[in-house]
Amino acid sequence: MNKIDRNYLEIYSINDLVESTRPSKEFNVDLIDPPNFQLNRFFYKNIGKNHKWVDRLAWNERQWIDYSSSKNVKTYVLKKNNDFVGYFELNIHQDEIEIAYLGLLEEYHNKKLGSYLLSIAIKKSFSNKPKRVWVHTCSLDHKNALNNYISRGMKVFKKETITI
Repeated sequence: MNKIDRNYLEIYSINDLVESTRPSKEFNVDLIDPPNFQLNRFFYKNIGKNHKWVDRLAWNERQWIDYSSSKNVKTYVLKKNNDFVGYFELNIHQDEIEIAYLGLLEEYHNKKLGSYLLSIAIKKSFSNKPKRVWVHTCSLDHKNALNNYISRGMKVFKKETITI
């Protein structure tokens, strides 16, 4: 059994965002439209393998299709020219938006791209005019994840320790 620290963070206004700038013109973030479950699955498996993302590993193709094509899920991909770099998924819940998953492929770690990707995720979230944007992160995520969320202006509203 392992103890995992989990932090829940939130931001209530785009004005509270401490934005990170675009690293260069080579980088673009685009909405995947129409949805493509294979991209969601690719990023989930490849980014998640280092952070113990396991919930969706048992999903069949139909479950991936249903999830990624839901009107309440928006998937964005960060590319450097035409190369995949990272992604995030936004889950729309009535009057709030959850950043459900956000991450970079391993070869793009420690290049300040996570702060840019999170800035875009928060901006895209607020374009839907939610009351708040929230996320949770845990001690299995990248070592800079919690600091990145806080540095972008998010505030911790709940902490817990779970055993898995």
